[in-house]
Amino acid sequence: MVEMIERMLANVEQGRLTRRQFAASIAALATAALAPSQTPAVPADVGGFRAVSLNHVTVRVPDLHRTSEFYQRFFGMPLRQQAAKVHILGVGSSFFGIEQGDGPAAVVDHFDFGIANFNADAMRASLSALHLKYENGTSQESFKFYDPDGFHVQVNGPDYVGHVS
Repeated sequence: MVEMIERMLANVEQGRLTRRQFAASIAALATAALAPSQTPAVPADVGGFRAVSLNHVTVRVPDLHRTSEFYQRFFGMPLRQQAAKVHILGVGSSFFGIEQGDGPAAVVDHFDFGIANFNADAMRASLSALHLKYENGTSQESFKFYDPDGFHVQVNGPDYVGHVS
């Protein structure tokens, strides 16, 4: 951990990391180091679900339209879907989700893995066996759960294209 902090400090000194980013990173490291594990280690034979793609990442931001316009113009990401509070931008065969947030800070809301031969019920059963909580207990297309570190993870088949409402 000391080496990681040293690298982050060097990045601050070289202008590659802001003081705010440094402080948030230190807080995250301290929280992770002090937090007791909520679940046991996953045995090698549990699950058997193979992630074959990083389907998308969704962020929650203070100004949906400003952020969406930036990514469309700067990175040439086409607007694929939109609703009043959600934009889905194309990134090759994946996408980047942007949601209107409630607060002043931008956050990563969740990330999504495309799973080979996706079987929602089998995956929910394995998550339950590990005492992990999941959302939307009926969808066969896609659902979200919280990993052992509290990250919000979405899973679905590799061809999932997202939905706005």
